[in-house]
Amino acid sequence: MSSQFGTLFRISTFGESHGVGVGVIIDGCPAQLDLCEADVQAELDRRRPGQSDIVTPRKEADTVQILSGISQGKTLGTSIAMLVKNKDQRPGSYDTMESVYRPSHADYTYDAKFGFRAISGGGRASARETIARVAAGAVAMKVLEQLCPNLEILAWVDSIQHLQTNIQNLDSITKEIIESTPVRTADAAIAAPMIEHIKKIRSQGDSIGGVIRAYVKGVPAGLGEPVFDKLEADLAKAMLSLPATKGFEIGSGFGGTQLTGSQHNDAFYTQDGVVKTKTNRSGGIQGGISNGEAIDFRVAFKPTATIMKEQDTVNADGDETTLKGKGRHDACVLPRAVPIVESMVALVLCDHALRQRAQNSALTPKSLTPQA
Repeated sequence: MSSQFGTLFRISTFGESHGVGVGVIIDGCPAQLDLCEADVQAELDRRRPGQSDIVTPRKEADTVQILSGISQGKTLGTSIAMLVKNKDQRPGSYDTMESVYRPSHADYTYDAKFGFRAISGGGRASARETIARVAAGAVAMKVLEQLCPNLEILAWVDSIQHLQTNIQNLDSITKEIIESTPVRTADAAIAAPMIEHIKKIRSQGDSIGGVIRAYVKGVPAGLGEPVFDKLEADLAKAMLSLPATKGFEIGSGFGGTQLTGSQHNDAFYTQDGVVKTKTNRSGGIQGGISNGEAIDFRVAFKPTATIMKEQDTVNADGDETTLKGKGRHDACVLPRAVPIVESMVALVLCDHALRQRAQNSALTPKSLTPQA
């Protein structure tokens, strides 16, 4: 169950970092959706290693194979299975970690839970597991094109350590702006300093973290379920299930605690018969249900755990020792995490759009019509 996500649009992921490959099985995708491997590959290319000189140099094409659920370029309505084979495994880089725990990694906790673990690359704890999420997210995006045609999911690197973007108009951000730089930020003025800072930290054998911001435009009102399956709750779970994430806040987030109710409340008004809000401190969600405004949230990523500096640790017998990382790792995971965040947003929204259509479309046939 721990490798499954979603209710109606449900995914099951599998595979280890240095195993045969990584893959996903999707259940609940509607039939007759136009889909081919190129649709999925385009998103995988954005998260693959070796794409620039500020990410891990591991050489992987991350070529996807669709094994089932497609015929003549259309989905069958049955399970879609996809596989990406690993090519550039180097398990020897992890020999010293077989009995020594990497600080802040999942080595100790996996041993504590299972009494056994995949040594090479961290197994399922590796960020390589996110290949499956991105592949599934690409399919979810194709479904959303049909259910919510005006919806656009954007994410970008909002900060890296002390370097912060300064964006005055979120609605002016485009995918082209974000993808114009390898660091995937939406502020051109800060891109070069971010890149230089990542290179500097990597040259020191260290790592840094930062914040990714997501902004989703064209979201229809009515997505999300009361109580336990609130839309922001599912988004939070999706984001905090990603490797290296340590925080999630939506709308005003923790900053909203410094305001009074009269300062924080989003006043309603109508425009061309559509209910809107004058501000968006709610981040596009109220009562766990989307209100038609843009969904706006931030995710904190910690520094990469594996670093090339000697650190104090213990071995499997509890004896104190030291460890210096080996292998190929990102000094900063954020540039490659941007498409992963977008994919998880797509999975959550696709699932809730299908749930809304299944539950309420007979009574409210326009419930999935995006607000202007």
